[in-house]
Amino acid sequence: MQEEITRVVIAGGGPVGMLMAAELAGYGIDTVVLETKDTTDRHPKAGTLHARTVQSLVRRGYLDHPPLSPGTGTVATPFHFGGLPALTITTPAAEPTPILKRSQADLEREFEKWAGERGARILRQYQVTEVRQTEGHAEVVAEGPDGVRRFRAEYLVGADGARSTVRERLGFSADTYSPTVSAMMGVVRPAEPGSIPQGWQRTPRGWIVGREQPDGYHLVRTLNCAGAHPDRHSPLTRQELQDELSWIAGRDIPLTDAQSLSRFSDFARLVHHFRQGRVFLAGDAAHVHFPIGGQGLSTGLLDALNLAWKLAHALRGTAGDGLLDTYEDERRPAARQVVDNTRAQLVLMRPESDLDPLRELVGELLTMEQGSHLVGGLVSAQDTVYPPRSARVSAWEGRFLDNVPLTTDDEGPTDVVGLLRDGRPILLLLGAGHEATAAAADGWSHVVRTVRAEAQPSLPYDALLLRPDGYLAWTPDGDDLAETLRTWFGDPR
Repeated sequence: MQEEITRVVIAGGGPVGMLMAAELAGYGIDTVVLETKDTTDRHPKAGTLHARTVQSLVRRGYLDHPPLSPGTGTVATPFHFGGLPALTITTPAAEPTPILKRSQADLEREFEKWAGERGARILRQYQVTEVRQTEGHAEVVAEGPDGVRRFRAEYLVGADGARSTVRERLGFSADTYSPTVSAMMGVVRPAEPGSIPQGWQRTPRGWIVGREQPDGYHLVRTLNCAGAHPDRHSPLTRQELQDELSWIAGRDIPLTDAQSLSRFSDFARLVHHFRQGRVFLAGDAAHVHFPIGGQGLSTGLLDALNLAWKLAHALRGTAGDGLLDTYEDERRPAARQVVDNTRAQLVLMRPESDLDPLRELVGELLTMEQGSHLVGGLVSAQDTVYPPRSARVSAWEGRFLDNVPLTTDDEGPTDVVGLLRDGRPILLLLGAGHEATAAAADGWSHVVRTVRAEAQPSLPYDALLLRPDGYLAWTPDGDDLAETLRTWFGDPR
């Protein structure tokens, strides 16, 4: 069996794996994706992108963003928390929409197109069967249409979902939470128009979440809190979903057709480590949770955007010591928050009347500006602040830089979004002067792009080092700039 050499193998070609491939290939990294399915799965899955993910994808050019208007202020979009409708997600007016509805299938196809156009190799109908690693490389064996193939790579990314082969073969340990509820989903046609409740409906027996589609079918989800299904992976039938709908609603809801049927639960898992040597986990391979609030897809995509640029620098020889370790340091706490807040939301959704006082209290807190800001930041990931790496920590290190209009010396009008499209770190110098700061970065000109500009409105600092993912690595109240650049991007040239 011939061994194929590449720099990165990605196991799993869902949206997380395809975005990872698009990013790596965009940096010129030879990348292979191994995906078991022969085509994109069109069954309804995730369909919500939250604010920080939308903002990050816009900065990398995967989503369109209209030119900035000079307006200021914020934009608020209604959302829910544990079925309570009082929450609003708020973003700065210069950012994209706080919540974007896009199907997982559409995103996967678009990321795959980007990846293919940039040179990534997408191999479908390949099942990973063996994974091992040595000090110098990772080895993957996969079975596909043309037999067994062996791949040798410098790094392997397991983006192969909740039943990850990579995670299981390499024995990644995890915190797990056993299922306590039974949930179902399907695209159904009711025998009687208007019989399926629309929106979020709680009954004494559980929940029905329904949405009518233009073709007369309904996307429907049910939640039964009486206990977990004894065999969560058994096929779901139309009759079973019809019986569940009728029982939760307390009346008969006959169905004439049912498609894309699936069942799920509140089983949750968070691996203890996102990295094991030359192998990384991302998305559902690293963390799964009850799918309330549409946070799973967004969290996985942010994993990909965080890891890809760090892998690219490591492979190019422009990574500081420990750069790849920051992936786990930054993304595991973010995943922990998602696991915890979805477990909290499920408590609020349990139908027992004893929980009514808790629901009333949380609902009232969500109507208050401070409470809505706190919970909205949690759900949308806009409250994510990455841990500092500097000895002398800046107040802004690890925070996301909001979009503002800029006028650059070289290119004229642009904004923060526009600066990050090429995926390079940016040293942004605002106003006159800064000769010493610019000179301190000269040794890293092969990595960092220095941009002189004017900002309106003004920013808290007149010099900023932006990571490729939009987070701040340095401001003048932190460490020496040269030391920060060495920490992130290695020695000067």
